Amino acid sequence: MPQYAVLIYEKETPGGVADIPPEVMEANMRAGEQIAAMGATVINEQALQPSATTRTIHKNGLVTDGPFIESKEVIAGFFVVEAADLDQAIAIGKLLPIMDGAVEVRPLLAQ
Repeated sequence: MPQYAVLIYEKETPGGVADIPPEVMEANMRAGEQIAAMGATVINEQALQPSATTRTIHKNGLVTDGPFIESKEVIAGFFVVEAADLDQAIAIGKLLPIMDGAVEVRPLLAQ
């Protein structure tokens, strides 16, 4: 099965995870079961530390604090899923509750 990266973008909140409403957390916790019920498989899943902990290495070797791109949203987490096709991967992305951001689904290069 092809693999897809599912990137979760959200606006950062001062309280981090503590600011996420309980219903959003519950929906996130149910996503794994829903993905399995669709016949897809989560290969890897990661939540990320706040963007203040990010370091960016530039072409010239300069290391700077924070994410490379300045935007309202940051990558809050990501996972890799094996899905039948892009349509199924998009359906998986739609399962995720988004408070004030977006979900990006990207096909991975076949190995």
